[in-house]
Amino acid sequence: AEGERIYHVPGQRYYSVTIINQAKGERWFCSEAEAEAAGWRRSKR
Repeated sequence: AEGERIYHVPGQRYYSVTIINQAKGERWFCSEAEAEAAGWRRSKR
């Protein structure tokens, strides 16, 4: 969905090629729990 925030974890298809763009509000998280608490969801791929 538009504006949806998705995170990737090691081992997922796009993890190694994901580039974080802080200007677009993208960021790193230390854990999945931290990402989900911030309103992000795990990538399905």
